[in-house]
Amino acid sequence: MNNTLKTTLLLATLSGLLLVIGDLIGGQGGLLIAFVLALVMNFGSYWFSDKIVLSMYNATEVGPGHPLYDIVQNLAQRAGLPMPRVYIIPDASPNAFATGRNPEHAAVAATEGILRLLTRDELEGVIAHELAHVKHRDILTSTIAAGLASMIFVIARMAQYAAIFGGGRSNNDREGGASPIGLLAMAILAPFAAMLIQAAISRSREYDADAGGAKIVGHPMGLVNALRKIEAGSKQIPMDADPATAHLFIMKPFNISGIFGLFSTHPKTEDRIQRLLQPRG
Repeated sequence: MNNTLKTTLLLATLSGLLLVIGDLIGGQGGLLIAFVLALVMNFGSYWFSDKIVLSMYNATEVGPGHPLYDIVQNLAQRAGLPMPRVYIIPDASPNAFATGRNPEHAAVAATEGILRLLTRDELEGVIAHELAHVKHRDILTSTIAAGLASMIFVIARMAQYAAIFGGGRSNNDREGGASPIGLLAMAILAPFAAMLIQAAISRSREYDADAGGAKIVGHPMGLVNALRKIEAGSKQIPMDADPATAHLFIMKPFNISGIFGLFSTHPKTEDRIQRLLQPRG
């Protein structure tokens, strides 16, 4: 199964999970409320996510003449993309991300730490990866997935209170209403399912962006070397990042290991490198 189809199916599953929870809590009324909330969440994510995340990390826009701007401009032309806005994040941890609702309204941001750590060739690999995200409209996909997952958390908490204090479907919708045990089980399991699905979507898009970035530059070695350096640098200087935005970065800002790796928004670095180094047909 290719990554695009996999992402579509996972998003559909995430949306379906949200609607199932709404239906379980409030019948047709709950289903409608969940649907409306999903639409509102997706609309807000579509229009305002870039402004929110850039403000969250105190990003400062830079223009022509700045080395990062010149790299982005050159690679955007190679990729056939409109010139995105370019930002610097005042953080010593090495990382970067792209955001924006579409290629015409995109932004690329890099930390001060990554600019100091990487060579130009390595930085080009990173920026090309981010531009591949823009080209594939991954920012929108990931933002919608994150928004849906967040709404599932909220509604699951509502299910928890309904199970404890009584609630669920009215007798008009289902005789006896929803089972408190069923509501409590949904309240516990749904957030985990949402996190797993969101993480799987993000990992799938990272692999595609790695391949797309290598194609824009013309070779994978810059990105390969950059990933190794970023992973080592991030362990030395962890980034104080909001977990809700972790999926945006080229590498997860904090370490996740063991069973919690199932919830990681990024594949293992060595897995990414191995895929990049595989011969292309």
